[in-house]
Parts: sequence; structure tokens; C-alpha cells
Amino acid sequence: MRPSSDVAYLSRALKAPRVREVASRLADRAREEGWDYEAYLAAVLAEEVSGRESHGGENRVKAAHFPQTKTLDDFDFSFQRSIKRQTVAHLAQLDFLAERKNVIFLGPPGTGKTHLSIALGVQAARRGHRVAFATAHEWVLKLGTAKRAGKLEEELERLGRIPLLVVDEVGYIPFDPEAAALFFALVSSRYERSSLIVSSNKTFSAWAEIFGDPVAVAAMVDRLVHHAEIVVLRGDSYRLKGKGKDLMGSEGAA
Repeated sequence: MRPSSDVAYLSRALKAPRVREVASRLADRAREEGWDYEAYLAAVLAEEVSGRESHGGENRVKAAHFPQTKTLDDFDFSFQRSIKRQTVAHLAQLDFLAERKNVIFLGPPGTGKTHLSIALGVQAARRGHRVAFATAHEWVLKLGTAKRAGKLEEELERLGRIPLLVVDEVGYIPFDPEAAALFFALVSSRYERSSLIVSSNKTFSAWAEIFGDPVAVAAMVDRLVHHAEIVVLRGDSYRLKGKGKDLMGSEGAA
């Protein structure tokens, strides 16, 4: 059997398709550049690992259920000037995950909170971390379903095994007392155990309007911010970029 046939057979047996794809090309390069056996082996294995990480990362991105795939490269810093690139670059290192900290984005609608939340989540997924995304309302609905099935603690424990949960749109829909209690349970269950990325269009002082109980809100915010990076975004809505004068003109005409 020829060496190329051996490699094809063995790579299939090992379920290592990238080895089969690069072995011949890297062998030619190794001969040309005088690599030793160890250098050639390391190069082939590095290609296989890179391929697996890329494939696994995209699977984790899909499993997270992001509404869209956003990246930090797509973020328009020229429009959103209230946040520094260095701040985002620091967050993109994902040290907060290793330290089990939270990241909280606060600011008016359209200032980039959801984009940054998704982009950090995508970055984490591609770096090998399990991530799950939902709006605050959707998380509460899921927990309510688990509670009615008598499995709330089981569900919180399951979510606790996911290193990063992204909670979008806190404040867009007020919570009734039961929903507020479920959200508090989610935050409490992850305190100093695993990370949250939370985005809200309301300052913390206005959260009592969302959740209804100032005492519970104080306890929840305390847990959220104790180990957290808090980023406050300001400015106009990116979604209305270039449309402000037209809208104002329409209102004036009306």
C-alpha cells in the first residue's frame, strides 16, 4: 500500500479528515525545508486541531441560539464613541469567564448593547465555551415552564453548567412578581459560579420599576455587580443613523 493510501485509511480510522487533506502538502514542504519528523508531525496535528476547533466553535455558536451572528469586527466604533476599543478588546480576552465575572451593558436603545453581547458570546463559543442566549423575558418563560413541571432546581443546575448565559433586553418588559422571583433565582444561582452578560436600557436605579420589589432588586443587583465589568453606552440609536432629520421632518409635517 502506498504511503498516501495509508494516510487516507488511517485518517479515516482516526476520524481526522484534516490530516488527510494536509498530509501530502505538508510532506512536500517538509522535504523542501528540511523539517525533522517531529516538526512534520506537529504541523499535521496542528492543522487537525485547528480544523476541529473551528468546526466545534461553529456548532457551539449554533447551539447558543443567537438571533444573528455578530462579531466585534463588525462594531462601528466611529459611530459609538462612548466606548473605547481598548475596553472591548479587554473583554474579548474573555478573562471574565475564567474569573466567573459578569459583563453588564447599560444604555439607551440602539447604542450597541445587543451587538456587543452577541459578539462576546460568539467569541466565547469559538474559543471553546458553551454559551446560551435569550432575552430576559425568554429566560423567565423557560424557568416558569420548568417550575410548573417541578424541575426548577434541576433547570437552574443545568444552566449552571453552561459557562456563559447572555441575557438581553432587561427592562423592555416589566415582570410580574413570579417572573421577578424567577429572574432573581437565575442570577443567584450563578453568583460566583458562572458568568452572565446582561444588557439593559434602564439604569440600576430604575430596575425597581421593572421588577416591582426594591428590596429584591437591591439584592439582585448586588450579586450582579459584585464581580462585574459594567459598560455604559451613550448616544443616539445606530438603527436611526441617517434617518433622524427625515423622521423629525415627518413629525413636523404631521
